[in-house]
Amino acid sequence: MSSFRKGDHGEPDSVRFEAAGLRWLGEAPGGVAVAEVLSEGPGWLETARVHPGGATAAAAEQLGRALARTHAAGAPHLGCPPAGWTGDGFMGRAQLPLRGTPGPDSWGEFYAADRVLPYLAGAVANGAIDTAGERTVRRCADRLATGELDAPQPRLVTRPAARLHGDLWSGNVLWGERDGIVAATLIDPAAHGGHAESDLAQLGVFGAPHLDRVVAAYDEISPLAPGWRERVGLHQLHMLIVHAALFGGSYGRQTVRTAARYA
Repeated sequence: MSSFRKGDHGEPDSVRFEAAGLRWLGEAPGGVAVAEVLSEGPGWLETARVHPGGATAAAAEQLGRALARTHAAGAPHLGCPPAGWTGDGFMGRAQLPLRGTPGPDSWGEFYAADRVLPYLAGAVANGAIDTAGERTVRRCADRLATGELDAPQPRLVTRPAARLHGDLWSGNVLWGERDGIVAATLIDPAAHGGHAESDLAQLGVFGAPHLDRVVAAYDEISPLAPGWRERVGLHQLHMLIVHAALFGGSYGRQTVRTAARYA
């Protein structure tokens, strides 16, 4: 078996967090395949190599169905870490606030406090978001915190939170052939308990092949709550503001434009 070895990019705990997330996601019955953890050590992680191929419509539909089952495996509360992990985690090179014990029951209150506001100061400091934009993001966060924008989880998610990949942009979905069939494998998670719509929305931030087929297949076995299309931008806000804080530039403008729709 060929393998892939990665380092920690200066964050010694980041690969340990990634390994914990891969194992937790991989425990979901019938869920999406994840890169197999082969070994790990101080500052490094070795996983089974996924030989990439081209996505097909059939593979995209299978991803949608399997992702619904991963989410349905659930999590004990919003913001919980993957099993076996304590403390905060990582989303790329950004810190990811996690909660060892239950916090708000309202998704909006959790999302504002733990997934939006922690990154605002960094995006303002690097110039990606100006003073007017900061006010817009804060208005959006205030509205989120009221619970007004909350929505039920998809039907199969019966626990307090869904089991999320947490950084599900298209680059973290590898398409490869297994036993003659093209299938998706997930890598580089920022796993935690959250709202299932967040993973689906993140797939669209940079575009994903056959995304409409992914979502349709997901909705077929675990129907999404009414109005989910109008909430896509809201669930993308976390990924956008993290990018604004890390990389600046146009991500700040995109963050503000998205927040303004919900402010």
